[in-house]
Amino acid sequence: MAVPIRSCAGCGRKAPKAELLRFAGFSGELRASPASPGRGAYTCRRLSCFERALSLRAFNRTLRTQVRVDTALRDLYTDADG
Repeated sequence: MAVPIRSCAGCGRKAPKAELLRFAGFSGELRASPASPGRGAYTCRRLSCFERALSLRAFNRTLRTQVRVDTALRDLYTDADG
């Protein structure tokens, strides 16, 4: 069986879906959403990829809607140096 491959919204690296964090838009707000239906955006598990996706507005583009990003989502990333 084939493993689903997704692209990081920050760096563009392609990786198996299980290695990436998934986000989705709910009521105009970005939330971590590992298994919800609908369009999702993925990032590597590095804080630098999340911050790059923010600066490039990749979440809005990938989700095809405007979303507010809560800075508390940075807590999902464990690396200190980004």
